[in-house]
Amino acid sequence: MEKPNEVSRRNFIKNTTGVAVALSIPAIIPASAFGANDRVRVAVLGVNGRGQSHISGFNSLSNVEVATLCDPDNTILQKRAQEFEQKTGKKVKTENDLRKVFDDKTIDAVSIATPNHWHALAAIWACQAGKDVYVEKPGSHNLHEGRKLVEAAHKYKRVVQHGVQLRSSEALKEAVKHLRDGLIGNVYMARGLVYKWRPDIGDRGTEPVPAGLNYDLWTGPAEMKPFSRNYVHYDWHWHWNYGNGDIGNQGIHETDMCMWGLGVESFPDKITSSGGKFLWNDAKETPEVLSSSFVYTKEKKIIEFEVRPWMTNDEGGVGIGNIFYGSEGYMVVKGYDYYETFLGKDKKAGPSRKAGGDHYKNFIDAVVAKDSKLLNGPVETAHLSSGLAHLGNIAYRVGRALTFDNKTEKFIGDDEANKLLTRKYRSPYALPQVV
Repeated sequence: MEKPNEVSRRNFIKNTTGVAVALSIPAIIPASAFGANDRVRVAVLGVNGRGQSHISGFNSLSNVEVATLCDPDNTILQKRAQEFEQKTGKKVKTENDLRKVFDDKTIDAVSIATPNHWHALAAIWACQAGKDVYVEKPGSHNLHEGRKLVEAAHKYKRVVQHGVQLRSSEALKEAVKHLRDGLIGNVYMARGLVYKWRPDIGDRGTEPVPAGLNYDLWTGPAEMKPFSRNYVHYDWHWHWNYGNGDIGNQGIHETDMCMWGLGVESFPDKITSSGGKFLWNDAKETPEVLSSSFVYTKEKKIIEFEVRPWMTNDEGGVGIGNIFYGSEGYMVVKGYDYYETFLGKDKKAGPSRKAGGDHYKNFIDAVVAKDSKLLNGPVETAHLSSGLAHLGNIAYRVGRALTFDNKTEKFIGDDEANKLLTRKYRSPYALPQVV
């Protein structure tokens, strides 16, 4: 019998290389897959930040009904519901507790844009409830729960899309095909770059929970801490209890692109990270500056990842994106939908293209067809690209080089590092060990 991680790696390759990567034409779904009145009823969970994009993205699709909005902050929830009605002329159902959404038999799919610490558990519960899932990046808050998400998606035969929209870019599909076809030769290294403007967040201390916020639900599986404006609603990204720093925030798009472009099918076996807080004396716990290296010894490939938060130069014209290095040239990926290439010692301009895609539509197409093979960002990518960020963060937190075993998904001979592969879950929001 194949081990779960062997199955997921095989499926990851099948979905990201070969025919799926080689084609730059969107998958064509047979008309027979659609009923005359097919409308996918979607609930959006978490509507403060990225959830707004989810609402507009799904609402723009003719065969989708945004049926429910859900958020533990009722003030924000009612504001979004009012905005939705003003824009569409339709009322939308609202819920504070995502468990009530999972119990609603009329909901076909959920779109998860909660804080990171809720992503995997919400997605697993949704799979168990028979819902298909679009889950925002990162697909997990720690590596262990990413593996459980893969198991749940396969066990319940659910369509699970990871919210890395660059996977649906026609230009970047073409870029990956060039990498596979040898345009820049033997591709041995990828760099992921996240140079975003991240200011001092101060330290606002603790205070009573504001009216309208169900702080118990917002905290969910995480450790309960006294309420602080340093957590709610965006700066949770910089606290280990809820977020994963920028390598696990914006960086997931770039870790995903690194792995996709290199064609690696597993986690690296050698990981090092260094960095720290050098600018602000604020409440952030995660590093402001982080440099990580991920070595694939057997494949002879390396991923380098760098986070810079403030005044900085671009690299190769890239501030947020990727650079791939090959024996015959290099490729620059800028953002989510543009690439350019430079060939030979003289860096002669090669193929380039700018073209986007619709990641929400790709998900809905797969839901209607009941076929996960149509997904551009299948659940395996959620585990792998998110997991790469988790490994880099763990190496930073323990302060030493680590060796990782892909068969067990554990560090070799390092109990301290292995403890950071999961977390203590708070009842009743515990991650099921058997999904």
